Amino acid sequence: RDRMEIKASVSEFILLGLSTSREIQIFFFAVFFLVYVAIIVGNLLIVISVIVDTHLHSPMYFFLANLSFFDLCLSSVTTPKVIADLLRKRKTISLWGCMAQMFFVHFFGGGEMSLLIAMAIDRYVAICKPLQYQTIMNHRVLIGFLLLSWAIGSIHTTSQMVFMVGLPFCGPNVVDSIFCDLPLVIKLACTETYILELLLLVTADSGLLSFICFILLLISYTVILVTVRRRSSGGLSKALSTLSAHITVVTLFFGPIIFIYAWPFSSFSVDKFLSVFYSIITPLLNPIIYTLRNQEMKVAISRLKTKHTHRIKPKGALKMYS
Repeated sequence: RDRMEIKASVSEFILLGLSTSREIQIFFFAVFFLVYVAIIVGNLLIVISVIVDTHLHSPMYFFLANLSFFDLCLSSVTTPKVIADLLRKRKTISLWGCMAQMFFVHFFGGGEMSLLIAMAIDRYVAICKPLQYQTIMNHRVLIGFLLLSWAIGSIHTTSQMVFMVGLPFCGPNVVDSIFCDLPLVIKLACTETYILELLLLVTADSGLLSFICFILLLISYTVILVTVRRRSSGGLSKALSTLSAHITVVTLFFGPIIFIYAWPFSSFSVDKFLSVFYSIITPLLNPIIYTLRNQEMKVAISRLKTKHTHRIKPKGALKMYS
């Protein structure tokens, strides 16, 4: 009973945000609003193009569409509230709202980590085993990779949140960030021994997992490039061109995550800006990187626009010939 009373003493958390200056907050509001609109439009455009255009019905674009969906969901967990809070003087979030935010951030984040590894495997098979590509990367394998990504995301977040839900919070309740995140919220709990254990869990779960995934991805890309170089020196430049987009996305996604979760004991003010980067900036950069560097995707988007234009203009065309 006493434990429940202590736990109920904090019903909400106060988010400090990026700045206390009203002018800077309005500036960030305008920037984040435009960025979030671009995230929705860009990622939805990729998803719709892959679904509608039969030329993009291949394993690579299947993974790309699902990566865009993960990015869209990851950004939507935090960004709308971040934008709304920039117009509020007192930025608060309820205890369970905070728990939900952390759950879904790590759910979609863990799923995206797994999906990026699946994309690396796909590129390895496509470049190193081109003749067996269609056989190996069949429909069943693709669905299996996707379900595995959702499962890993679920296990990753549940393994941490199951301990978070039982934590007692009795104050202070100020989170020095733009949204709730595990290391920052854990430090606000009342039980010091439990805090240390949970921070170690976060380091092992989020920090170590992201670091291992990042290293595995770098190794896989190195193996691909070495294999291509041995076969043909001319194919190396083509492989580099294909993989450069993947390497850029992986670096942008894992860099901030490793920095934040591998060292949760330290308190860097830069952490909140890194949180902005992986939750808002990276979901915007992914569609830009993949569409600008991918000719097939650009052609598919052009075809989608042309189809849409033709559906809108039939009445005008009739008038011209009447």
